[in-house]
Amino acid sequence: MLGQRILGLVAGYEDLNDHDTLRDDPLLPVPTGKAEEGESGSSSATLNRLEHGSAAKGGGHRYHRIEPVGERIADLFIELGLERFEQAPRRIILDADATDARIHGSQEGRFFHGYYRSYCYLPLYVFWDDFPLVAKLRRSNIDGCSGITDEIAGLVDAIRNKWPDVDIWVRGDSGIARDELMAWCEEHGVNYVLGLAKNGRLHAEIVPKLELTEVVCELTGAPARMFKELRYRTLDSWSRERRVVAKAEHLPGKANPRFVVTSLSAGDVDARTVYEDLYAARGDMENRIKEQQLDMFADRVSAATMSANQLRIWFSTFAYLLMAELHRIGLVGTNLAAAQAGTIRVRLLKIGAQVRWSVHRVYIAFSCAFPRQTVFRTALRNIEAAFL
Repeated sequence: MLGQRILGLVAGYEDLNDHDTLRDDPLLPVPTGKAEEGESGSSSATLNRLEHGSAAKGGGHRYHRIEPVGERIADLFIELGLERFEQAPRRIILDADATDARIHGSQEGRFFHGYYRSYCYLPLYVFWDDFPLVAKLRRSNIDGCSGITDEIAGLVDAIRNKWPDVDIWVRGDSGIARDELMAWCEEHGVNYVLGLAKNGRLHAEIVPKLELTEVVCELTGAPARMFKELRYRTLDSWSRERRVVAKAEHLPGKANPRFVVTSLSAGDVDARTVYEDLYAARGDMENRIKEQQLDMFADRVSAATMSANQLRIWFSTFAYLLMAELHRIGLVGTNLAAAQAGTIRVRLLKIGAQVRWSVHRVYIAFSCAFPRQTVFRTALRNIEAAFL
């Protein structure tokens, strides 16, 4: 049932009623383990009970057959992430961010969020490169950084239990730049690079550089930027003074100042590198969230309960992991190595073929006009070399 639901998401079938037809797909029994049994897949009603047969109905309910253990599922993502490497990496950067998952009914935990201007949930994601380590559903009537320190602490403990000496960084936008997280990182030897919201005091520090970049921009017609080192402390919310990197940038027609707070010393990493090479790279994590929500349907949180919607997000996350591993193992060296999940789906997975069953084998015949035969063969060889 889990295999059918997750592989359905990989193939682009986000709705449970799709499985009333998909259950009879000639290839579905192969990866879900039913090939030797000769059985059809599960119906939409059965898969619905997988999501909704929770403890809320009580153990004596006739549909109560499978109980997800949320803590164990959450830990599994961390275990799988660490298993990708046989040797300790030099550095691990944990990218954290919150996003919105809009709801359109009377689901449990319904609140209106002013920033997103809609009724939504506020899921929290933490990625290590393209690997999601945390995918946590939350109500939206909270601060976007709520619970982030506990999540980072759990991740750091798990990583250091396997690799005690690995260098760990935390990266995120201004939504998680809170004293609690920064103080915890400083106490536990974890570096951070976090966006910092603009305010009048910070802006006043870089007015001369902003004026200079405006002149340069007007003369050249191209964006101009300069950087400045600051020592900064808020009036009452920070427990100590910290290093802030200021970007004084002027685009054609407007100023674009930005600020980053970091634990990295100026002697180790200069201001330009902190912003352009370290902080700006976090934008790739936003693409990973978008890919998971749009291509793997993590925004389909239309179930009545938060527990069912959390399970749906985890299903989507497992589907995304399959695509991420296909990237890492199967598509290396091909022209789809950097493609998004939706692109891989339509170019490599959702393709026409003739399927024929014999007693001991399943024959799949592709058209000789299939334009990506080389990519398909390369991916198959890479996967066989890794697992067979």
